[in-house]
This record gives sequence, C-alpha cells and structure tokens, in this order.
Amino acid sequence: MTQPQWSPTPEAIDTAKITELTRWFVAHSGLDPAAVGDYGRLQEWSVAQPGAFWAGVAEFLDAGFVDQPTAALTGTGIRDAEWFPGATVNFADRLRLGAPSQPAVIVEYEDGRVESHTYEALRGDVAAFAGYLRSVGVGREDRVVGYLPNSYEGVVAFYATASMGAIWSQTGIDYNAPAAADRLGQLDAKVLVSGTGYVFRGAEFDRSAEATELLALMPTVEHTVSVPTLPGAAGVDGAVSWAEAIAAGGQPDFQPEPVPFAHPLWVLFTSGTTGKPKGIVHGHGGVLLEQLKSLALQSELTAGETFFWYTTPNWMMWNIQVSSLLFGATAVLYVGDPIYPGPEKLWQLVDRHGVNVFGTSPGQILASAAAGIDVPECAELRLISSTGSPLPAAANQWVRSVFGDRVPVNSVSGGTDIVGGFVGGSPITPVWDGEISARTLGVALEVWDDSGRPLIDEEGEMVITQPLPSMPLRFWNDPDGSRYHDAYFSTFDGVWRQGDWATLTSRGTVIMHGRSDATLNRRGIRLGSAEIYAAVEELPDVLDSLVIGIDRTDGGYWMPIFVVPSESWEDGESERRIREAVATRASKQHVPDEVILTPAVPRTRTGKKMEVPIKRILLGADPAAIGSIDSTDQPEALRWFQSFAADHPVN
Repeated sequence: MTQPQWSPTPEAIDTAKITELTRWFVAHSGLDPAAVGDYGRLQEWSVAQPGAFWAGVAEFLDAGFVDQPTAALTGTGIRDAEWFPGATVNFADRLRLGAPSQPAVIVEYEDGRVESHTYEALRGDVAAFAGYLRSVGVGREDRVVGYLPNSYEGVVAFYATASMGAIWSQTGIDYNAPAAADRLGQLDAKVLVSGTGYVFRGAEFDRSAEATELLALMPTVEHTVSVPTLPGAAGVDGAVSWAEAIAAGGQPDFQPEPVPFAHPLWVLFTSGTTGKPKGIVHGHGGVLLEQLKSLALQSELTAGETFFWYTTPNWMMWNIQVSSLLFGATAVLYVGDPIYPGPEKLWQLVDRHGVNVFGTSPGQILASAAAGIDVPECAELRLISSTGSPLPAAANQWVRSVFGDRVPVNSVSGGTDIVGGFVGGSPITPVWDGEISARTLGVALEVWDDSGRPLIDEEGEMVITQPLPSMPLRFWNDPDGSRYHDAYFSTFDGVWRQGDWATLTSRGTVIMHGRSDATLNRRGIRLGSAEIYAAVEELPDVLDSLVIGIDRTDGGYWMPIFVVPSESWEDGESERRIREAVATRASKQHVPDEVILTPAVPRTRTGKKMEVPIKRILLGADPAAIGSIDSTDQPEALRWFQSFAADHPVN
C-alpha cells in the first residue's frame, strides 16, 4: 500500500483536541475505546450516531446554549431534520472568550498600513453598533447589508447584527452596483453599511458613485452608514459616518440576545455564474456547531492563536475567517491583491504576524513555487489549508520543500451551501499528495454512480446521505422550498447531491475532480478536468489553462484546452509537451483536441475557473445574460471568449 507523504506523530495524535473529544465520547456516549486515535472509526461513528455526535460537540466545546434543547435531532430525513429543538443561543456570544488586551482583528493593507483592534475594543464596538441599529428601528430578522472591502468595520457590523437577532448579508465593494443589487436587493434591507473604496494592485478605486447607485437600487434602505475605507473618497451623500453611528450607539454592555437554534444568522449568495444568485439562509446554531467542529477539531484552532485566510467578502471563507473569533483567536484580514507585487506577499504577512493557521488557494501556492521565491521562516506557522479548487500534488511537494514535515497542508473542499467543509484534514490524519485526507466529522459522504450505487475507487457524484446542522434553513424568496429542492434533491430522492465529481478511495481519502456539471464526457468516458490541469500547469510553458467539453450537433465531441502561455512558450513544441504531459500523467483519453492560446482564464471572485459559463458562451450565450460578467473581476477575459465563439462557431 502506498505510504502517505506526511503523517502525524504519535504524540500529536495523543494530545490532539479531536482525541480528547474521542475519549469524552467513550466515557459519555458508549463509543468503542478502539476509536481513540483512529480518525476513521470516529468519523464512522459520527455518521452512524449524528444526534449523539453533534450533542457531544455542543457540550464538549461549549456551544453556549441558554435554554437547553429537548433533543439533539428529530425527523426522519435530511429535508425534515430539526436540530436541537427548544435550544436558544447566539452566534456572537463566544466573543466573550477573547482576553481584553489581546488583538482580535488585525487588518493589513496592500500598501503596508496595519491596524489592530483588541477584544475589548471589538466587544465595545459591537455593542455600540448594535445600539445604533436598535436606535434606527432594526429588530429581529430585519436585514442589515454591507457593501465593503475586507474591513474591521464589516466584522463589527456582522457581529452587531447577529447579536440582536437581525440578519446580515454583504457583497464585496468591487462588485458594480447592479451586480450587488442582484444579491442584496432581494433582501429588502433596512440599513446599508457601505465603504468608500479600496486599493488593489497598486491602484485606488473610489466607489462612491457605485455606492450611491446601489442605494438607489435598494428602495427599502432607510439608513446608510459610510465607512471610510478609502481615505479622501466622499461616499454616499447624507450617510451617517461610521464614527457617528458608533457614538450614537452609546456604551452599552456586550449582551447578545439568545435566539432559537434555527434563527436566521446570515444570507450568503451563490456565485451567479449561470443565473441569478440564490440567497442561502443559515441559522445561528447550525453555523456555530459547524465552526466549532471545523476550526476547533479539524484545524485545532485555540485561544491566543493567529488565524489568516486570504479571502474577500464575496466568498464564504470571509465567514470562516470571522468565525475564528469564536475561539479567542486573532483574525488577520488582508486588503489587496495576494500576489502583488509578487507571490511572496502573503508569506511575508504570515511571518510578520506570527500566523499559526494560514488558508490560501492552490493558485497562490503554485504561483509561489513557479516564481522560486524566498519564503521567510514563518516560525509560528503550524498548518496550511487550501481550498477553492483541487490541490495538485506539486503544491504539497513545494510546501514540504520549504517547511519540511513541520507544516502539513490540509486540502479542504466544502461550500457556501453549508459554510464549511465536507472533506478535509485533521491533526490525526495522514496526507497523501493530490488527495484530501478524509471526510470531515459528521459528514455522511458517499460517491454514487448515476443509478445511485455507491462507488469506491471510482469517480462519481458526491452525495450526502444524512443531515448536517449547517445545511440551509431555506433559500430566500422560496416559500414552497422548490428552489431548494431543485438545487440539491432533484437527482436522488432524499439525498443531497452537491454537484461535485469525486472519488472515495478504499483508504478513506477523497479526490475531487471538479464540478459534475462541467464534467468532460468523451466517447462515453467521463473525465475530470482536475487531472488535465495537474498535468498541464506543472509545465513551465503554461501560466494557466481551461479545458471544455462540448457535444456537437453532428454527434461529435470537441474538447479544446485554452492556455495562457508563459514567456517560455514555443509554438509547436509547447503544444507537443502539453499533449505528452496529459497522456502521461492522466491518459490518452484526456488529451485535448486543440490547444488554443488565450490572454486569461476567467475565474469567479472566489478563484474558481469558470468552466460552465465558458462552455455556455462557446455555445452562443451572452456573458451578461447568464450573469457571468458580474461574477468575475475579469470581464475582458469573458469578452475574449465571446469574440472567439463568434469567430469559431461550435456547430
């Protein structure tokens, strides 16, 4: 059997928080003692006994229930599951755990400015802003929305909103006004918290005009609070300044209001790459338990540690980032381009702030490797996590070449759907390069073929067969639940289909192959795009790539690969190397029909390649009509593909 490329030490396994919890389950819930130190056994039990598992997480990690539940789980399936009926809690309450003088939020800007805010200041600002919201008539389940960069004020506004039982939602300030309104405008919000601009890649972007237009597109907004995120920018005329709002809130005590376990916390939006974004409503209790599990157990985050995940407010990793505050940790926020002026930028930040847990993307790791940068010591770093797309084996290998066995890489895959991970690593699971270590605790994940037959060591649809506390309460504006059903349950009755194509291996690891709606199917053989990217993007000739498969009306199948060439590109020879690498690393079936040079590969604002939208554009769709223009910060790249499609009709 192939040995893992990284393994935890026996001492690390014995002292891990996840092992402590296993011993607790042995003592309190009848778990077999053989499960101690055995992740696979614990994971299997967590799925077989979901009520007992999640009740244990809530008690062992102190979820902070005010009113106790009458049960952990009732209902007979995913759709009618009810978690912790009778319990009351507030997501914001655990902000109490941070020591008063400890930094709670550190914000670093691309231009080098750094600001730091203690837990004492954070709790005071959260209480004050909640006081302001109450003073302007905001009550439970009213909506407060943000149009912001990655800012301290956004963290305060979210926690203040949550603390009083109102509902938070936001978009990044880089969205144009109509795109932001497509999301936030659905919510009939009372209050808009808007920044004034941002800096990215060395340039300043004054967003005052966009914020003003957004306000005009949301007629229900009664009050606007302006946050000076770009010095000198005017913001929205007539808005209350952030400082005025904090002062108006007074100096109340930090007292989050207990709400029912399933009380709505926030609305997150799908990417909108293939249609109008759907609003996903999550609840206080479910999100809290998911973060307790994923951060405290899977990542072993503890009080006093420093947590940094490069993200923007457009991505659910922003929500994970601010959830690190539930543990008394320090959250580091970065505002700017992660690889400007070079890919060493984030590593320098990790070193400078003593980051313990660093979350990033495969692209950032591979860009660092390709550039041959000098990585600082990062002496406090103990874990790197990666998500957004499948992590190639080469990325793990480069990290080991820099840090040795001191810093493992946990590849994680999850979704906005549950604000967490379906699969990932843990302090007690080995790492195999190119694979994800395990199914996360409590996740009943299987891989099925089209007929619903479970598969092992074969590629298929990733499904979830048991409920999870952080599954959506509902979709916004979906009174009969039909949109929610169509999104997850229309393929397999009573079983959640995530829309990812995966392989569950016989040793319990998971290999992600990309979105199943972008699966390549050539001559009846389904192919994963991730295998092609892993082969092609290791070549020095290639900076980025995108592979698409299209069924032609004549019965043929066209599978080109679009390549962003590097400076070392050689006509003819580089194309030969691509075909040879794909045939060798993947299979001859994976070799593309054509290699086409392109100036850029469009990605969503969360870093995912836009395979499905590009496929639709090549088939004649207008990028604006299918919502893709608003879902990327590279609209010119989409227009290139539209022009290409006009000159090279597929059918």
